Amino acid sequence: MIKKFPYTEKKDTRSGFGVGLHELGKKNPNVVALCADLTGSLKMDAFLKDFPERFFQIGIAEANMMGIAAGLTIGGKIPFTGTFANFSTGRVYDQIRQSIAYSGKNVKICASHAGLTLGEDGATHQILEDIGLMKMLPGMVVINPCDFNQTKAATMAIADYDGPVYLRFGRPAVPNFTAADQKFEIGKAVVLQEGKDVSIFATGHLVWKAIEAIEILEQKGISAELINIHTIKPLDNEAVLKSVAKTKCVVSAEEHQMNGGLGDSIAQLLSRNTPTPQEFVAVNDSFGESGTPDELMTKYGLDTVNIVDAALKVIARKK
Repeated sequence: MIKKFPYTEKKDTRSGFGVGLHELGKKNPNVVALCADLTGSLKMDAFLKDFPERFFQIGIAEANMMGIAAGLTIGGKIPFTGTFANFSTGRVYDQIRQSIAYSGKNVKICASHAGLTLGEDGATHQILEDIGLMKMLPGMVVINPCDFNQTKAATMAIADYDGPVYLRFGRPAVPNFTAADQKFEIGKAVVLQEGKDVSIFATGHLVWKAIEAIEILEQKGISAELINIHTIKPLDNEAVLKSVAKTKCVVSAEEHQMNGGLGDSIAQLLSRNTPTPQEFVAVNDSFGESGTPDELMTKYGLDTVNIVDAALKVIARKK
């Protein structure tokens, strides 16, 4: 338990999506849900039970699901599609690009089981390129919340946003430490701790790992600033530049490929404004493999100790 960030339980972020979707069903009759034969895995059961007339089971036909979702927006509906992140992006990239992003359709692409923490299903399902794929699409918003409460809040917030959104979440239970009544603001980073020696920008499951890291760094006499980047696109440029102006060095941490992810976006921003030493905690040009989530996060360098080591390394570089 981290003293500054207490939590009462661990919960999976996909359940936050399920609860948020169900709440939206009560509040907004235009919200509809589509699923590609993974209703239980995406925690869409409650929505199906209470709003069966607004739920569409498409089956294992993800490309068709994206086309149907795009069509539903023409009638004023707000479709939320649900399947694994690999099938939500890589399998249907052409349909998303042509039918959703190109015409700015109001589709919410909701993707579970992202990254290495999918675990035993192995490399074919552990997509680590999805953020890069989606952020490159013009007009696509990309969101990667850190815990149950933030995922619920993000799910509800994107219904009010007019345009395509990619919402990424996961399967494992992680500490649920953000406020239950939080207001989720798209494109607005959250400063979790202020510091002066190094800026740590983390997203998704790596936010809690970064929280553990800043406590270790504090014991070493290092003041780390930690910022939760839940929205990767649009990036909160102001928050990033403000933090870096103070600390003069950066660590980015994400459960994604180093190429194309959050760290890549931050590096582009810094290169255009204020070139700054940066270390990346991310998967380095590799596919995953079968294993437990914890084993995989450790093997591929996405653990607490890796964030600590990256912070120490980048601090040394700025001297």
